[in-house]
Amino acid sequence: MTQLQFLGATGTVTGSKYLLQHEAANILIDCGLFQGYKQLRLRNWKALPFDAKKINAVVLTHAHIDHSGYLPLLAKNGFTAPVYCTTATRDLCEILLPDSGQLQEEEAEYANRHGFSKHKPAAPLYTRADAERCLRLFKPIDFDEEIAVADDLSLRLRPSGHILGAALACLNTARSSIVFSGDLGRQNDLIMPAPASVGGADYLVVESTYGNRSHNPSDPQDMLADVINRTVQRGGVVVIPTFAVGRAQSLLYYLYLLKKAGTIPPELPVFLNSPMAVDATEIFRNHLDEHRLSTAECEAMCRMSHIITSGLESKRLNNRPGPMVILAGSGMATGGRVVHHLKAFAPDPRNTILFSGFQAGGTRGASMLQGAEQVKIHGQYVPIRAEIALIDNISAHADANEIMIWLKQFKTAPQRTFVTHGEPAAADALRLRIQEELQWDAYVPDYLEIAPF
Repeated sequence: MTQLQFLGATGTVTGSKYLLQHEAANILIDCGLFQGYKQLRLRNWKALPFDAKKINAVVLTHAHIDHSGYLPLLAKNGFTAPVYCTTATRDLCEILLPDSGQLQEEEAEYANRHGFSKHKPAAPLYTRADAERCLRLFKPIDFDEEIAVADDLSLRLRPSGHILGAALACLNTARSSIVFSGDLGRQNDLIMPAPASVGGADYLVVESTYGNRSHNPSDPQDMLADVINRTVQRGGVVVIPTFAVGRAQSLLYYLYLLKKAGTIPPELPVFLNSPMAVDATEIFRNHLDEHRLSTAECEAMCRMSHIITSGLESKRLNNRPGPMVILAGSGMATGGRVVHHLKAFAPDPRNTILFSGFQAGGTRGASMLQGAEQVKIHGQYVPIRAEIALIDNISAHADANEIMIWLKQFKTAPQRTFVTHGEPAAADALRLRIQEELQWDAYVPDYLEIAPF
């Protein structure tokens, strides 16, 4: 008997985890951290409903923390089996996972030093050392290489276009097949190719982040130029909370093109304050066959920005007068260096806080976009007087129409399609479109639900 349990990405876009049990094998597809609302984040601290020692393999669709960030804790709890993913995903996880552990250590230390945590003492979920140890388990495979992950269970990864290394996970047994979309990329992305077609599957798990929305058809370069130019005219600072992998590279490339065309002031200082993003951009140079940029374009967009490496340099930016543009992690303002910039720049109406993608419910980013007059950072409330702007069509996620384009490439309909990785309205809207436009059996599962097939 084969069954699938939904351990995350149900009613939310975070915490992606699916437990596939086939015969005697237990395979975990994705192993992500919950982010956003406190009740979701608390799930990271609860024991999972299985023994980590009995997981035979983990399959990672891509490197983003909401898909990979629980791996160090899984290994800390006894998991010792292989982690299968693409080479680029492994390379990115070597950056993202240790940084995630270090960030948790730093936040716990900061909370203890300033006494604003309810826990005495505050402790990290896992450490940098935990993350580095789990990286030894990674077994990268090539796109379209078929391997056996257990008896009568094979795996093939196909490009999903979302970020570098992102994959569709196609698993087959003698009797049935199941495809996990992971996060689907755009049909006409500036940097990444469109998601590959998989032909068909007996069962499908598809993401629905933008399941009830279409991306703005306006040119994101024009939108970015408008925000920057009006902030420059005020003498202000544009702070862009930035995902280190994917979004940072897209933004750098857009800024390079705008400066090259003279659409924004060529002399405008641009600071990339994310060591992770710097390292991730270097990985783009090492995987030229997986994206649309040339070596020359990668180098040009890197030269265009000032790289901030040390914490001291980061703090000095807070005292530097505008105009300037600062890209800093994290993308939803949940942690990282950007929160220090928010404390410094959000209270000043000359400045702009610019978000460039989806903001999960319960994050600071979502609160600011919803008009919050203040947000809590490091135990203190920071007033929000800066302009708050959003350019959501730089997103690396397919919108509802693009998801449907990908689904319509299936030559045979799945027996059932599970709609996940979306907030409730988005997931249900996509379920309805799939049912009405494709006449497929589509279903939105609940957290911890088990589906036999």
